[in-house]
Amino acid sequence: MPEPFLIAQLSDPHIGADWIAPDPAALLSAAVAALGRLGPDVVIVSGDLVENAEDVEYERVQEALEPLDVPVHVLPGNHDDRDALHRHFGVPGTDGEPVQYAAELGPLRLVVVDSTAPGHEHGELDGERLGWLDAELAAAPERPTLIAMHHPPLCTGAPAIDEIALRADGRRALGELLERHPQVLKVVAGHVHRTVCSEVGGRSVLAIPSTYAELRLDFDMSGLNAVDEGRGYVLHTLVDSKLVSHVENLP
Repeated sequence: MPEPFLIAQLSDPHIGADWIAPDPAALLSAAVAALGRLGPDVVIVSGDLVENAEDVEYERVQEALEPLDVPVHVLPGNHDDRDALHRHFGVPGTDGEPVQYAAELGPLRLVVVDSTAPGHEHGELDGERLGWLDAELAAAPERPTLIAMHHPPLCTGAPAIDEIALRADGRRALGELLERHPQVLKVVAGHVHRTVCSEVGGRSVLAIPSTYAELRLDFDMSGLNAVDEGRGYVLHTLVDSKLVSHVENLP
């Protein structure tokens, strides 16, 4: 039986943050070490690589990821700077353009969508970005596809988290778009610092934990409460033409 093709997903390392006591760079390095023992074939980092979008923070991210001897695909979060991602990771685009691209990941095609609204914490999907996504999916209709973005197209029911979510019009438009592209197997994201599952346009949505801190769940909360627990990452693999996702906890 052939070895499974493993796609690892890390999210929200927030290098440079001081919300909680541990050093986020050390926590990202610990996650990378855990991944190294599992031997992923490719790694996705789904946004908020850093806290303050400073070059020195991105350099620390690169140092932490360096032990991964596999392709690494990054995408922007609301704490990231698009031009800094271009400089440090060679992602497509220039001059503040949305970071959007496609890549072949063994048996899957990855399509990265930029959900950020520069200067804001919430996410947006405008007509231009959705048009790009529609055309990109139409270009490979037979290829099983994974969509990655920072802001998950879902509501959690926790008001403080949903206040910084992807805007409702973007969620609706994305759902309508996905209904036209049955090759999309799943949408994965970060941002909410928790494991949250939902669906959009008939596709499953998975938001994954942060390597740095968890946002404590409180359906009556008036603010975001970060706690020193709940860290993790995810391994995705194709099984019987379905994308199966395993959430792994970190100490």
